Amino acid sequence: MDVPSAENLTERQRFLLSVLVREYITHPEPISSGRLTAAANLNISSATARNEMAALEEKGYIRSPHTSSGRVPTEEGYRFFAKQLLEDVTLPPPPVEMIRSQFQDVPQEVDAWLQTATVILAQQTHAAAIVTEPRIYTSHRFKHIQLIGVQGRLVLMVLVLNSGYVHQQMLVMAEPIPQPQLSQASDVLNRIAIDQTANDVRDACRNATTLVQEIGDLAADALQQLDDLGGRIRYQAGLSELLPELKEQSAKQALRVLEGHVGLDPILGEMADKEVGTVRVVIAGEGRWEELSHLSMVLGRYGTGSMMGAIGVVGPTRMSYPKAIASVGYLAEYISEFLSEAQGNAAEARDEDSDAEGE
Repeated sequence: MDVPSAENLTERQRFLLSVLVREYITHPEPISSGRLTAAANLNISSATARNEMAALEEKGYIRSPHTSSGRVPTEEGYRFFAKQLLEDVTLPPPPVEMIRSQFQDVPQEVDAWLQTATVILAQQTHAAAIVTEPRIYTSHRFKHIQLIGVQGRLVLMVLVLNSGYVHQQMLVMAEPIPQPQLSQASDVLNRIAIDQTANDVRDACRNATTLVQEIGDLAADALQQLDDLGGRIRYQAGLSELLPELKEQSAKQALRVLEGHVGLDPILGEMADKEVGTVRVVIAGEGRWEELSHLSMVLGRYGTGSMMGAIGVVGPTRMSYPKAIASVGYLAEYISEFLSEAQGNAAEARDEDSDAEGE
């Protein structure tokens, strides 16, 4: 999140700006110097507060919406406020206990946890909550393929990736193909496409037989589709409560995000090398994403290892950043704990099965 340097603000200006943003989030009306002085609980006069507000306006953190003496935050003001929160924000014990209690009866399944987390987040923040597909944030690579003739023109493609993920897809060929030919094509692909990305698989098959080219293109398409899953919203909640709070342009943008018309991959890609629980705040598209220019997003990374997804909220730029940042960060870490434990249990089960087979 790019923000203006705080070095151009005095300590008092930083404090007054934070107070002004909090006040405006709570009651979205222009903040007067008198209201700011009372809310800040500082021993300063209204005249001093007016001078400080004038300085904040000159530096681009607040603005006057009309001729009144009140001020409202600018996008830069919101960014400064959110950045301060990111440095030190935790979810208080009461909501933590409430969240954990709501998960007690949830089945120990990834989908069930993701869906529950989305509903809880919407309730906590009164914004639209989303969770994206978990995925490996590197390009998927070919490891092994097996082609099995099923019936007539139907062929089952079993594609194994370097990550261990297994993709199965039923193919409809132009004509029936004997199993020996399918096995031979598999052998060729396993030799020339090993450890290749989608585009590399296509290139590797360019001079091969027609059948190998056809299967190679289909395998590459599958790899590409798996790469494109990143940023796809898996679950959402709270849209009906959010829309009445949004102006027309903001509502249109929110709908496009939640309906999947706005790809989140560029934002998630920037989080891929961050720690689990890292929170990313995107205010008004940061001047980089026009399709988010009237919205704010708070996204937290969840996952284990290189696998990641995001849970977060979408709302107006006047959203409650303290609650959103704390809730998103906590739920991202809580989901990650569950995933790590689930993977550990699965590994133990595999080891027990292997030991049983060995006996």
